[in-house]
Amino acid sequence: MPVAQVPGAHEGQTRAAVVQLLLEEGPITATEIGARLGLSAAGVRRHLDALIDTGEAQAAPAPRREGRGRGRPARRFQLTAVGRARLGHSYDDLASAAMRHLREVGGEAAVEDFARRRVQSLLGGVAPVESGSGAEIEDTAEDIAAAFTDAGFAASTRRVGTGVQICQHHCPVSHVAEQFPELCEAELEAFTRILGTHVQRLATIANGDSFCTTHVPVPPSDTRKT
Repeated sequence: MPVAQVPGAHEGQTRAAVVQLLLEEGPITATEIGARLGLSAAGVRRHLDALIDTGEAQAAPAPRREGRGRGRPARRFQLTAVGRARLGHSYDDLASAAMRHLREVGGEAAVEDFARRRVQSLLGGVAPVESGSGAEIEDTAEDIAAAFTDAGFAASTRRVGTGVQICQHHCPVSHVAEQFPELCEAELEAFTRILGTHVQRLATIANGDSFCTTHVPVPPSDTRKT
C-alpha cells in the first residue's frame, strides 16, 4: 500500500519523497520506490537519474548471491555522502571548533565526558533492561531507535537471525564524528549499558558506510513471538 500519493504533487516535493525513502529504506529498488510513492516507472527513473547526476544517489553494490538463480537481481539505490550532507548538518564547523577547543583545554577525558553526557541526554528516557529476556531486549532496542529518531537519526530496528540490529539511517553529527570518534564510542557504551549485553558496531556513517548498524544479540530461546 503506498505511503503517499504524489503523482500530481510539486516536482520538488516528489523528489524530497524519493530522497526520504532512499534515506530511511535504502538500498531500495526503483520498483519499490514507485510502489511506495505511487509513481510510474518513468517518474522514478527521472528522479533517480537526476539524483545520480548531482552525486546525491548511487546504485548500491550488488549483494553476493548464494547459488545460481534466474536473471539478474534488481538494482538497488541509496544516498551518497553528498546526498546526506544536503539534508543538513547544522553548525558543523562551529561544533567541530568547539570540540577541538574542549580537547585543547580539558584533554581527551573532557571530550569523552562530553560524548557520554550527550548520549545520556538522548537516551535518558530509555529504561535499562532488567530481566535480560529476549523480549525485553528487543523492546528496549526499539525504544533506543525511537529516541534516536526523535533526535534526527531516522533510526529503526530489524530482526537478523537470533539478534536484532539498530540501524541509524541518518546522522546529523556525522561530520563531527569523523573527527571525534568518541561520539560513536559513547553511543556503543550506552547501548551496552542499557541493553545489558555486549553489542557490536558493524558500520558507521562517519566511516563512510551507508548507515550506522549495531548488532544486539538476543537469547535464541527467548525471542519475542511474531
